[in-house]
Amino acid sequence: MHSISIFLDVHQCINHHLQKLENMKKMTLGWISGAFIATVLLWGCSSAVHIEKDEAANFNRYKTFAWIKDDQKEKKINPIIEENLRSSVNKELEKAGWRETRNEPDVLLSYDVLVEKTVKEDNNPVYSQSYSRPYYNPYTRRIGWIYFPSQFMGYDNAQRTARESTITISMMDTKTDKTVWQGWTTDEINGSKMTSKDVQGSVKSIFRKFDTAQK
Repeated sequence: MHSISIFLDVHQCINHHLQKLENMKKMTLGWISGAFIATVLLWGCSSAVHIEKDEAANFNRYKTFAWIKDDQKEKKINPIIEENLRSSVNKELEKAGWRETRNEPDVLLSYDVLVEKTVKEDNNPVYSQSYSRPYYNPYTRRIGWIYFPSQFMGYDNAQRTARESTITISMMDTKTDKTVWQGWTTDEINGSKMTSKDVQGSVKSIFRKFDTAQK
């Protein structure tokens, strides 16, 4: 009887550890799935880019550009931010085969930056804590484990104050003085001031849609 008791104890111990490993596996898979879903949600919540284009404009003949010199006189923007913004736009246009020139450019460039406070509503999903509960099987005289996975409980809604920056890039035909293209996007910024990283991200987002304007 003593040998049987030892055997049952060892069997229960092995069963317990196997169940723990299985629970860890399920929890790991759940975490990976959650991380994947969170990533997809982040992609889906990325800031929208808006583009307006003069359909009558022939973008095939636009290859050179220049910045409007006095466009920023009344705007209060960090000179470093301004320089990085222009540099970012220049790089994107150069990728499209354009070049900056002061000698009779095809288009003039202008930008506008608006930073303002806004109220954001966060809807964060809430899940219960997963756990395991033991039970006794009187027929086999073994202790088993029932695994209860995490369950979706609803959303935790909260409002917070945030700051958003809206960057607008405009293009004007030098011969007609008409605005032929404009792109803008609004992004939430960390802290009270916009950084060069914020600017570069917004400019890249805007010019991802610029190729469609040339077709």
